[in-house]
Amino acid sequence: MHWRRYRRDGVTDTIYLDYAATTPVDPVVVDAMVAFLGPGGIFANAASNTHLAGQQAASAVEDARERVAELIEASPDEIVWTSGATESINLAIKGVAKACRDNGRHIITSCLEHSAVLDTCRYLASEGYEITVLRPEQEGMITPAQVNEALRHDTILVSLMHVNNETGAITDIEAIGNIVRARGVPFHVDAVQSVARLPLDVTETNADFISISAHKMYGPKGIGVLYVRRKIAPKIAPLIHGGSQEIGLRAGTLATHQIVGMGKAAELLSGCRQKEIARTAKLEQLLLNGLMAMTGVSTNAGPDRVAGIANLRFAGVDNESLMIALRDEMAISSGSACTSTQVEPSHVLLGLGLSEEEANSSVRISLGRFTSESEVERASDRLRLAVEELRALGEI
Repeated sequence: MHWRRYRRDGVTDTIYLDYAATTPVDPVVVDAMVAFLGPGGIFANAASNTHLAGQQAASAVEDARERVAELIEASPDEIVWTSGATESINLAIKGVAKACRDNGRHIITSCLEHSAVLDTCRYLASEGYEITVLRPEQEGMITPAQVNEALRHDTILVSLMHVNNETGAITDIEAIGNIVRARGVPFHVDAVQSVARLPLDVTETNADFISISAHKMYGPKGIGVLYVRRKIAPKIAPLIHGGSQEIGLRAGTLATHQIVGMGKAAELLSGCRQKEIARTAKLEQLLLNGLMAMTGVSTNAGPDRVAGIANLRFAGVDNESLMIALRDEMAISSGSACTSTQVEPSHVLLGLGLSEEEANSSVRISLGRFTSESEVERASDRLRLAVEELRALGEI
């Protein structure tokens, strides 16, 4: 399947290699959502339980909740619908901070987190909370030992991502979860990038809160979930008031069509995740075989990372110039989509110890369900040519 870039002068094929920013909605998911939109479908408010149409909508919402719960081995009553991962992250971090402020005001995170976590922690710091921001040690990773050393008697939350959105590096959340749980501290995991690329079982992570977004798993934008471990629910305060929806943690009319979409995306992923992981690994290796044969090319992550997210550094090449040279032919990025409008180097790459020059020579290439082998081969050839041309220009 080819992504197409629509322009006034016609349509041209564009190779989409930015799956870490967003995934296309699977056509099966689109079909499922349409049935909950128009006047001939199930469009009623799921909270209107006095008539059949509302009951049908509510049933669809609960069925989707079960599908998402099954994907992460959770119970359906532990799934709270949100507008996406950013809201889920805010609800977890601010909700715990507000509910537990009498027990302490110390929160632990890392410099490698998504801006949704870091900006939320900066806000809480302005409100008098103390934030410990860990920096990576071995292979650019946050280690269990670091977390253990940072824990204090007044620590009320640890928030870390499972898979880094820029490098694909995997954090050992199971080991960290064991340490944090033994100390009785709530643990929040950003699993936005991992849910489609790794098996995720909440019983093994020991996480109390997990944030997931539908649009990173072939579902629609604007919908996500916060997994809330049942016994921890009383220790989190809502951010939005105005109704009793979602066990009182998130008021507001539910977007049935988006929820159905996320449920269908979860169902599809449950059935094909392992096969997709293996296929993506082969495609990535094909891509890297071509690019790593060049001189001055290296990866910005250790060996423990997921297949499908590769952060590559091309010495002597400015990443903005590279992306401009390729923008009509392929979609790649220099980092998180939420910070792509900023001209500063990636905070993640700087956190790994790269210089500004090295960070500005790096791009993220991410593959997914609809990436074809022929696209990878074309992308590898075109990237090599663009890098060689830019290097030649730099020598003039």
